[in-house]
Amino acid sequence: MDPGAPRDPRGEGARHPQDDDESYGYRDPAFDDDPDYPDAAFDDDPAYSRRRRTPDDSFDDTDEYQAPSFTAEELEGLDRGGGPRRFLPLEDEPTTLVARYLFPTERYRGEWKRHWIHLSKPLAIGAGATLVLGYLAGFLTRQEINGLVTVAVLIWLGVIGWVAWEVFDWYFDRFILTNKRVMVVNGIVTRKVAMMPLARVTDMKYEQSALGRMLSYGTFVLESAGQDQALREVKHLPNPNELYLRVVEEMYEPQAVEARLGKEEEGDDA
Repeated sequence: MDPGAPRDPRGEGARHPQDDDESYGYRDPAFDDDPDYPDAAFDDDPAYSRRRRTPDDSFDDTDEYQAPSFTAEELEGLDRGGGPRRFLPLEDEPTTLVARYLFPTERYRGEWKRHWIHLSKPLAIGAGATLVLGYLAGFLTRQEINGLVTVAVLIWLGVIGWVAWEVFDWYFDRFILTNKRVMVVNGIVTRKVAMMPLARVTDMKYEQSALGRMLSYGTFVLESAGQDQALREVKHLPNPNELYLRVVEEMYEPQAVEARLGKEEEGDDA
């Protein structure tokens, strides 16, 4: 070879720029300052980290990608979420109400009942009906109109039955998050299951009124690329900021979620 000709970095004896990475177990000092290796800047990028190699190995684009690891300090930062906030603890297993709607390969992240403010209307109606019909029944009794008293009592029992139904419906109403989708399950006799894949969520926000900020509840609005959306607006969800961060983290940082949950499991085992 002509000694004056430029040396081909891919020629005989040349090493790939990734071989300078310590994870490959080899470093060729002859190419440390070689301008013919413009890709050498990527050697320090953790995204290019792969399994350890020997000096005789050649680079193979089919090599398996390794997810980035997290240090203890980084995991502690994930727990805080960048501030004093702490994640609320999650249940290890879904309830029997929710488990029937999950398939084996998805990972359960949590379920939430709506905030108790969701029951404010039926409870107010029940309390108002009790006062009004109680006063009416007393007045009719003093007037010795017993037939109307019976009617008033039956109306009151009907209202209280409706309130009890609303309470049971609230108890079986769940917002569910997994690593693949968000779901809303509600209904006692007629069961409704609405679902949206996380991959299709194009925009998500939550809204809080002044009372919502005081009592810590809000309304979630999820936008999807599809025209017809089975799940768009979910009202009266508790701790909306916490829940919003959980969903966003699951969408954009699933590896961080796995690392954090893995750390918690190790702490429980210890």
